[in-house]
Order: sequence, then C-alpha cells, then structure tokens
Amino acid sequence: MNSLTLFRKRFIPDECVELKDDVILKRTDTMIVTKWKTIRDRCDLSSGYSCYYLDRGYKISKFIKSDGSLLCWYCDIITCEFDAEKNSLLVIDLLADVKIYPDGKIRVVDLDELSEAFEKRLIDETLLKKSLLSLNRLLNEIYSDGIEPLAAPIEELIAAGQNS
Repeated sequence: MNSLTLFRKRFIPDECVELKDDVILKRTDTMIVTKWKTIRDRCDLSSGYSCYYLDRGYKISKFIKSDGSLLCWYCDIITCEFDAEKNSLLVIDLLADVKIYPDGKIRVVDLDELSEAFEKRLIDETLLKKSLLSLNRLLNEIYSDGIEPLAAPIEELIAAGQNS
C-alpha cells in the first residue's frame, strides 16, 4: 500500500514536494487516507490525517495540535494526476480552501490566491473552473450534512487504532 509515492504541488508558493513521510492508511480507487506530521515546525499544528477524495476534487484534513486536540478541519480543493509507470500521485492544490473550527464556524479562504494565480496565468481557465466547481460541491455537502460524513474515513481509522 505504501509503494504509492505522493507529491503535493502548489502554485502559491510555487513548489512541488514529495510527501515521503506520509503514511497511507487506506487506499481505494476513489480515496486515499494518510497520517502525517508537519513538514516544517509550527507552533499551532503538529500532525494530522488527510482523506483525499480523488473523484470529488478535495482533500479533508484533520489538523491536530501538539496536545492532541483538534485545531480544525482543513479542506483543500485539489486535482490529481496519477502516473501508473512511476506509481505516483501528483496532488495539485487548486488554492481555494475551507476551514471548519471545533465550534462549527466555517471559513472559506484563499480565494484571493485563486484570483491571483489566474491573473498571473499560473492556472488556466479550466483549472479555475474546476476549483470553483469543486469548492461549490464541497460547501454544498458541508452545509447539507456537516463535516462528519467527509471526516468519517479518518475517524473510523483512528477509532480502529491506526493512529500510532
């Protein structure tokens, strides 16, 4: 299961990073669940879990503070490119994000970065549309059913003891 190599590509800042320390806990044709520690030291965040919904265009992450408590749910709008020859998955961050705090507050962030990336031609119209449509789909799911159904694959693996 861990033979798949994950990469994260961002436009702002321009970077492509191998997620070499991420551990794949579950993988299906439409979903990948990972656990990870932060790439760079941070005072507000130490580790987390991510569920990549490959067919829906978003990644749901559980951000965990150093004391083990929930910082927030962080939802990235993404697109993916699978390379069968290299058995690698390039996850491309499409900039728009949604944060859901423990008190239930929802905040859409980084739409300014999405606009800037389009204006600077870092992304084309196709990726802009893909980002906005995936963001709309995600928000509709959250407003309709809350974060719980999207978080379920992560929470089920944690409950089953796959968190160490």
